[in-house]
Amino acid sequence: MGRQRIPMVRIKKETHRQVTFSKRRAGLFKKASELCTLCGAEVGIIVYSPAKKPFSFGHPSVESVLDRYLSRNNLSITQTEKPKGNAAASSSVLNVELTQIVSQLEEEKKKGQAMAEMRRANAVRWSMTNWWERPVEEMNMVQLREMKSAVEELWKIVVSETSTARQLGLRM
Repeated sequence: MGRQRIPMVRIKKETHRQVTFSKRRAGLFKKASELCTLCGAEVGIIVYSPAKKPFSFGHPSVESVLDRYLSRNNLSITQTEKPKGNAAASSSVLNVELTQIVSQLEEEKKKGQAMAEMRRANAVRWSMTNWWERPVEEMNMVQLREMKSAVEELWKIVVSETSTARQLGLRM
């Protein structure tokens, strides 16, 4: 079905509201970071959680963006203050690296979820069949060794039971 539209109403359950806030906050901060990186914008965001905890994001910093906003200065902070060394350039480089690492992390999470789903499907498939019903061609080396040792154990039991029955004079 894919993604569906979520109605814009207050979430009733407090735990669901907190989880949604955390996910949305992370997405908002990520988008702000991308805006800073791609456009060179100076961004300041302050958000209060449903539990009244403050969270902030700022580039170059929340304080500098707030100072600039409150003073209504049209000049960029980076233009008025001479950065020591190459701080502005290194900040944008770090933002680019952060964005790349976050996207790599999301890709790895998706891969991990896909692998977990494959493991679950495989476990269900293997649990539904007995080891002696599995096709040998589909087994890996570890499974083949386990099957070999199980067959050898079964053979020992059969030989033992047969010799015991013969000693008791039972017909097989």
